Amino acid sequence: MITINIDKAKAIGHDLRRLKRAEEFQPYDDAIAKQIPGQMEGAEAARQAIRDKYTAIQADIDAATTPEEIKAALGGE
Repeated sequence: MITINIDKAKAIGHDLRRLKRAEEFQPYDDAIAKQIPGQMEGAEAARQAIRDKYTAIQADIDAATTPEEIKAALGGE
């Protein structure tokens, strides 16, 4: 029988969540870093939407009691 340490599984899930969030932030980070006129407001709004999305995913991972729930929180990966 295989036993899974749920705390370690959650830590791995959070690491994956952070990586996915960073990937989604990348194009908007570039626009903000380069101070591109006309793109700043849209980029910041998009970044906030990403933050909101991943805050919900973080809560789902924290509430998970099984590896399957963690996987579902991450979008089934």
